[in-house]
Amino acid sequence: MYLGVDVGSVSTDVVLVDEDLKVVEKLYIKTQGRPIRAVQEGLCAVSGRCCGVRVAAAGATGSGRQIAAAVIGADAVKNEITAHSVAAVEADPSVRTIIEIGGQDSKIILIEDGVAVDFAMNTVCAAGTGSFLDRQAERLGIAIEQFGDRALSASVPVRIAGRCAVFAESDMIHKQQMGYNEEDIIGGLCEALVRNYLNNVAKGKRIAPKVFFQGGVAANAGMRAAFEKELGQEVTVPEHHDMMGAIGAAILARDAVKKTGCTRFKGFGTAQTRFVSESFECGGCPNRCEVVRIRGGGADVGCFGDRCGKWSEKAAAAECRSGG
Repeated sequence: MYLGVDVGSVSTDVVLVDEDLKVVEKLYIKTQGRPIRAVQEGLCAVSGRCCGVRVAAAGATGSGRQIAAAVIGADAVKNEITAHSVAAVEADPSVRTIIEIGGQDSKIILIEDGVAVDFAMNTVCAAGTGSFLDRQAERLGIAIEQFGDRALSASVPVRIAGRCAVFAESDMIHKQQMGYNEEDIIGGLCEALVRNYLNNVAKGKRIAPKVFFQGGVAANAGMRAAFEKELGQEVTVPEHHDMMGAIGAAILARDAVKKTGCTRFKGFGTAQTRFVSESFECGGCPNRCEVVRIRGGGADVGCFGDRCGKWSEKAAAAECRSGG
């Protein structure tokens, strides 16, 4: 099996794929600001569900990929753009555009000949992300799982200002006070958030078919319908849309091990190891980098944040000598 871990600000996704790259097991864990704990919880759960499985390679991605790599012993450590692209192309080689919306960020990736050639991410606005939708569902008093279906029931979606998360929320409240029904407000909110995405994240990008919609928000049928309405074309939600980053990490790890011949994966027992994260300022040059050091089992297992590689390369070399 091949292990993939995607550590984000909201969730940590863990998957196991077999030799045919089919998903055998997948887990969604809330990160809650403790990525090490989330990764260890995922490892513990996977080992319990898939007793006796042998991990031939392990990969890490997401905003917390460096921490995850130090904890599990990753063979591949790649950014989310690369991981999502690899997983999407593996699922369907004809994909040309990836719309990805997660808990705190959103991105667009353009694919040509199976390779990511351009991308963009949200910068100053969080409207349309999973956490924003969760908050609005809570404000409306409905479960987030019902949000999409309620949006599809809208007869005349209300026009809501969507250029900013703050304005979208205040405008939605205003529409409530004016007496509009909830379905039309929810439908209008989905359309507003799609406009926000297309005018900010995807501005200037050519959205060519086939279009994949990935990330946790892709489970929202209202958002998918709003994208299809605005784009005038079909938007496909892949089977494992919420795990594409982790799947991509697993595939990249498999490819890396094919070249090296061995894996750095530390085993599921690392779920019981006590890891400590600390930071320090390196005074080796005028850059004065803030370096993060991960310690576990009485030794440094990873360092990152240094521009020159002084500390990260040293930690990697020590891990190799110890048989990690």
